[in-house]
Order: sequence, then structure tokens, then C-alpha cells
Amino acid sequence: MTAVENPTDAAALVSPPRQLIVSLYGLYAREHDGWMSVAAVVRLMADLGVDPQAARSSISRLKRRGLLQSCRVDGAAGYALTSEARQILAIGDARIFGRRRATRADGWLLVVFSVPESERDRRYQLRSELTRLGFGTVAPGVWIAPGQLEAEANKALKRLDISEYTSVFRAEHVAFGDLRDNVRAWWDLEYLQALYTGFIEQYRPVRERWTSGARPDGAAAFPAYVEMVTAWRQLPYADPGLPLDLLPPDWNGVEAEELFVMLREMLAGPAAAHARAVLLPQTVGAAGAV
Repeated sequence: MTAVENPTDAAALVSPPRQLIVSLYGLYAREHDGWMSVAAVVRLMADLGVDPQAARSSISRLKRRGLLQSCRVDGAAGYALTSEARQILAIGDARIFGRRRATRADGWLLVVFSVPESERDRRYQLRSELTRLGFGTVAPGVWIAPGQLEAEANKALKRLDISEYTSVFRAEHVAFGDLRDNVRAWWDLEYLQALYTGFIEQYRPVRERWTSGARPDGAAAFPAYVEMVTAWRQLPYADPGLPLDLLPPDWNGVEAEELFVMLREMLAGPAAAHARAVLLPQTVGAAGAV
């Protein structure tokens, strides 16, 4: 869910193995009680062009971060999603696959905070979380987002346990200043445009390849779909669904969203069939397979 450092560099669009594993678990593990055998993860990561050593190393990092926990099922070594990871993925589902673009009628959500210097680590955590959620910065200690993010933001702030330093308000723009100018000041729209451009440039050829010829089979659809979802995941967070009438006339976020939806409809089914062919037998005679 982290943003690429240079959105105009095509190489930056290649997803790290750790993010690909998060996508694998989010897309396919939850129908297997959140668990996948190590053998299955390594096999599926190989289909994504990741070697076994890099896959195992990434799994270990996710375990250290508290997102995966090791456990055996029917004697097979594997990793399951932690409760924290399940919550994160559930929230991500709504943002990634069910995002609704805001309108002015939704109003705005303001988060105002003042964290003492003695707790600067918690202040950094708060700023990082607000950035991850797609908030813009009005002034030091005053952050803003479309009003539709209220429930998600409240849950995130409760997890940080920092309520004694934070207040959350619903607001509307009443007077003074052009709201379009304000949005340009509060969010880095050029950066967002560059992220969308990178996604479009990478996946428009994928759409053209399969709309002009035969539809993809599972082996071809699986890597294309998992990589696309991984690349897309950051975009609905970087752009929190800002109202279209406050964005530049050449805004390319809508084209990127339509491209994502079209490719998802085309690829998700055969990609899932490919993954299930690997995952369904994962507990049968899997002990010692790795």
C-alpha cells in the first residue's frame, strides 16, 4: 500500500514480492480460512516470476510485521493471516474494489491533532496513517478528506489509541477561497496524475491484447491479474475519491478506474481458477513438500 517513489518511472511499477504475497492472501487465502501452505505460496509466486528464496524471505518479513503467523494444517507447513491482517484486508476490500467517488454534498472530514513532542513517535504514526488514508494537509495539525471516509478514518484512529490528542469534525466549505485551488494545495494532484498515468500506460496494452484476440486462460490471467491488483492497491488510497468537479479537466483517474474494472471483469475468474488448482490440493500429502 505504499506509494511508488517515482511514479513516472516504469520500473517503479514492478511490485515487490512482499506486496505480491499480500495480494495473494487477500485474493485467495481467505476462502481457505486465511491459510496457505508454503509450497503453494512458493508455487504461485513462481508463476509471478519470483524465485523461492525471495518468496520465503518476504513471508518472513510479513510474519515479523505481525501480518502472518506460522501454523501447520494436516501436517503441511504454512502461514495464516493474523486477526490484524484480516481487518486490514477487509477495510482494503471496500477501498480497492468498492470505492465511491465523493461529491461536494458529502462534505469534508477534518482531523485536528496536537501531539506533544514527548510523544513524537505517536505523532509520526498518526501522520503516516492519515497519509495512508489519503488525507490532505490544510495546516500543521489540520488534515482533511472527503466526508465519506468518516467510518474508515475513525476505525484507523481508534487502532492508534491516540484519541486524547485528536478531534474529528464533519465540515463543509462555506465561504472564501476557491475550493478547487484549495484542493490543489491540500493534495499533490500532479503526483496523483502521474500515478494514474503509470497504471494506464502499463495496463492499457494488457486490455488491448485480450480485447483484440482470444481471452486469456488461467495461466496467463493469473500473473496479469495479481500484478494489476497489486499495482492498483495504492491508488485508491493516494486519491481518496476526491470530487470530480474539483479536479483538473484532464483528470485521468476516471480512465484508470474504468481500465481497472474492465480488466478485473476479464481476468479475475480465470486467475482464481488457476489459483484454486494450486490451493485446493495444498493440504493433501503436502507435509515435507518444501
